[in-house]
Amino acid sequence: MVDTSVELLSAIQEIRDLVRIMAEPAIAEHDKKARTELRRVVGSSGSKAKAVFFMDGSRTQAAIQKVTGINQGHLSTLVKQLNASKLLAGDGKQPKLAISIPPNFFEGEAK
Repeated sequence: MVDTSVELLSAIQEIRDLVRIMAEPAIAEHDKKARTELRRVVGSSGSKAKAVFFMDGSRTQAAIQKVTGINQGHLSTLVKQLNASKLLAGDGKQPKLAISIPPNFFEGEAK
């Protein structure tokens, strides 16, 4: 019974990932202004971009700093800027990005 549950969960996760890939163009259009603002706030900083990907609401700022190596002051400023731009959900202690972004979001030039 446990194996069936694991297989079912795995299949559901695959379906979710495929739906995300198919929906990405519509999501990008819907979140166009927010994504542009996110790129502006992050700029060309690789450490800030990396930190943004860890902002899923499950980690504190200290945990994000530890995993990414970003300077704590820079992370705090980034969180404040994202919060001011309404790009974060919640209070910022455990930052959660309010929009979804694909894994390659910060690669290459802004679209």
